[in-house]
Amino acid sequence: MNFLQSLAQQFTGKPIDWDELEEALIRADLGVPMTMRIIKTLQEREAWSLLGIGDVIKAVRMEIARTLPHDLTPIRPTTGKPTVILIVGVNGTGKTTSTAKFARYLQKCQHTMLLAAADTFRAAAIEQLDVWAKKLGVEIVRGEYGADPAALCYDAYQSASKNKIDFLLCDTAGRQHTKANLMAELQKVKRALSKHDPHAPHETLLVVDATTGSNALSQAREFHRALTLNGLIVTKLDGSGKGGIVVAIQDELGIPTRFVGTGENLEDFSPFDRKTYIENLV
Repeated sequence: MNFLQSLAQQFTGKPIDWDELEEALIRADLGVPMTMRIIKTLQEREAWSLLGIGDVIKAVRMEIARTLPHDLTPIRPTTGKPTVILIVGVNGTGKTTSTAKFARYLQKCQHTMLLAAADTFRAAAIEQLDVWAKKLGVEIVRGEYGADPAALCYDAYQSASKNKIDFLLCDTAGRQHTKANLMAELQKVKRALSKHDPHAPHETLLVVDATTGSNALSQAREFHRALTLNGLIVTKLDGSGKGGIVVAIQDELGIPTRFVGTGENLEDFSPFDRKTYIENLV
């Protein structure tokens, strides 16, 4: 059940209570600014006392439609150079699996890619990405446990460039967004890549778990402050009644959702579709 269906169930057949509505919208992770705009829009209507849940849902859908961008530029390879995708996030969001799914998506688009196992702090992450690479039939650059991730990404770029690879996907270690030293390490990775190409990484994507709700907004704030994010990869969006978080992050930070993961299989990954998202709200 998505958040608008929950809303309909909560308010059908009874008058709208503004405090309850505000709480329900915030609980759906639409964010405080958007929640206040929706309530203001409804309260400015002449016959607000006769509002029903249908009016509320219509207002929510209109505000979401106004917030989400109509067109997102597809991620395309850079002419003559590898396009570098830096994939970041906190622990447990499905970053390594999302990297593999992204590689599979690029394969289906007839692109070549190289994987960089830059999560050198979790030994299992290197093995996990290696298993995915074998399944995909793609090359991987990996180092020893505890190796410098910036140096590894630097070397991976050289390999991708030498072999005329379209995309270099760098899977970085999960880290708490509140740890300044760990965020500084990601900045070092960016600097190392930029020595090859001043525009690299070309895309920095944050993986967030939709079920974490408003905490995902806090993560996006800190990673964006440190790295300047280009977009989100949102996991578990299909299983979350709190999918409003993609709207809150877009509304506050202007960071669009680029891709969504909807399951455990390699194929369960696709570009975010604004129209489908809005249609599926209720």
